[in-house]
Amino acid sequence: MLKKYFKKEEWFGNVRGDVISGLVVALALIPEAIAFSIIAGVDPKVGLYASFCIAVVIAFFGGRPGMISAATGAMALLMVTLVKEYGLEYLLATTLLTGVLQIMAGYLQLGRFMSFVPRAVVVGFVNALAILIFMAQLPELTNVTWHVYALTAAGLFIIYLFPYIPKIGTLFPSPLVTIVILTLVVFFTGIDVRTVGDMGQLPDTLPIFLFPNIPLNLETLMIILPYAISLAIVGLLESLMTSTIVDDLTDTTSDTNRECKGQGVANIASGLMGGMAGCAMIGQSMINVKSGGRGRLSTFLAGVFLLLMVVFLSDIITIIPMAALVAVMIMVSIGTFDWASVKKLKTLPLSTNIVMLVTVIVTVGTHNLAAGVLSGVLLASLFFANKISHFMYCDTSHNEDNSIKTYKFVGQVFFNSADKFYKIFDFKEVVDKVVIDLTRAHFWDISAVYVLDKAVIKLRREGAEVEVIGQNEASATIIDRFGVHDKPQEIEKVMGGH
Repeated sequence: MLKKYFKKEEWFGNVRGDVISGLVVALALIPEAIAFSIIAGVDPKVGLYASFCIAVVIAFFGGRPGMISAATGAMALLMVTLVKEYGLEYLLATTLLTGVLQIMAGYLQLGRFMSFVPRAVVVGFVNALAILIFMAQLPELTNVTWHVYALTAAGLFIIYLFPYIPKIGTLFPSPLVTIVILTLVVFFTGIDVRTVGDMGQLPDTLPIFLFPNIPLNLETLMIILPYAISLAIVGLLESLMTSTIVDDLTDTTSDTNRECKGQGVANIASGLMGGMAGCAMIGQSMINVKSGGRGRLSTFLAGVFLLLMVVFLSDIITIIPMAALVAVMIMVSIGTFDWASVKKLKTLPLSTNIVMLVTVIVTVGTHNLAAGVLSGVLLASLFFANKISHFMYCDTSHNEDNSIKTYKFVGQVFFNSADKFYKIFDFKEVVDKVVIDLTRAHFWDISAVYVLDKAVIKLRREGAEVEVIGQNEASATIIDRFGVHDKPQEIEKVMGGH
């Protein structure tokens, strides 16, 4: 068990990169955790404690090394009504239940359903997140003095050009250098710009064990269950999608079911330490990877550095200009967006482009990642079903005296092709026998079985003998289980018997 959760190469295979990237991520987590707390309507320390707990716990139990999990905006948006109507204690209880549901999802191996998410949806998800990350920075760039624009531009200049400086350019990640330089500039020049300290008061104590002070009864469960289900679904969707993206960036694989369990354990820990529910963060994960983070140590240290800085170094952290962090997040936005997908719009199939664009539009329009992903998957499924239905056709033939007619079906018979299957039969043609050859066909669902029954029964009504041959094992099983054309008693019921 210990070896499963503590593989040496996952923890100490990239120590220098993980330490530096962990520090950069911690700095970027602070204003976001505070902002997400404000969105949810709770004290800033709730988001900060959550980010610390989730990052540290997921480092041990998560299925994707190097991925950052903490308090997120997508989760915070789902908490607003709960906090407003019932308060913090109910939020903590909901966080615990969210964790339990996610652990159950892990044991039910629901992570495997990520294989149903098409590439077009993943690309749309990535592009939508890039847009949302950029849009989240706009309030910091609206109704401000020119100093903010100058600092942000200077930050982007450092981020993109510092790596090209000989020798030292590769020693430190440019986002960290940007934060340090711009903080020093603001401190020594006294420029009046918005800083991290203006986001809210930082906590001055370590988190303590805190079990929600609420009545443990069915009424409480009915209040928190709908919110917990929503949080669990959105949290797992965002985490598993982020995991897929980090897999691509690092050319490695992750354990989706372990990730589900890990997110659940992390959220339970967060709820017991006075934190809100969270999940994987695409922006912070991108910062981590681009800063050199690859192992579990980077995630662990991001959480540890975050807590140490807000509790013991708050005087320094509060003077970091928001413009520096805005520059880092704009860099993340630019790096996250799949620019190649824009060029491919001319070459990819129209259905693929529509799925990608709908995923982007719904996600950005609703600020709900789950809604965007589900819309994309649903649309992709409809396109796929429509495409597959066109691959079904039928060859017909007669014997020498035209007394026997054979229908040889080829392709997939399911709900979208069932009507086409039925219309192929000529019910007015007078023949002694009809042979329905399914050797090269496959029946997928009840709709397919229903139209087969309907066709056989109608052909028999017209006086023809009907024989169904060639079913493969799977088709024969579903036809035998749900079909009625060879079951006289069932046919009588269908025909109106008792």
